[in-house]
Amino acid sequence: MPDSLPELEAERSKILRQFTALGDLRPGSICAVPRRCGKPTCHCAKPNDPGHDPQIRLTRKVQGKTVAESFPSPAAWRKAQAEIDEYHRFQQLSANLIAVNERICTRRQVESVSDSWTPEEKKRLLRSLKRSPAK
Repeated sequence: MPDSLPELEAERSKILRQFTALGDLRPGSICAVPRRCGKPTCHCAKPNDPGHDPQIRLTRKVQGKTVAESFPSPAAWRKAQAEIDEYHRFQQLSANLIAVNERICTRRQVESVSDSWTPEEKKRLLRSLKRSPAK
């Protein structure tokens, strides 16, 4: 990873350009869910029976609850898998961007006119800190 400020800024620009190349994306996971049909005379109702063939589903969180959606066709499954892969790429780009920005922030010099706080600056800062609690 680059160390100089200009190199880091160039790396940040490179990462930002990659965001524009992202395609359709969405969060979630694809999983196979075994199912039971609910008929009392079916083999799946017997103890220790694995049930029917698993259904391939997309699971994701919506307003704090897990939602599952089945795929009507293999093409729909492939489309969803590509969108999830793109979401993971988005997450990786975001992590890379944050890492580069943190390095830029630590290397960028403070542009200061004065080396000490004025009493008014201290008061404003303390007031703003009281209004916005730390996360």
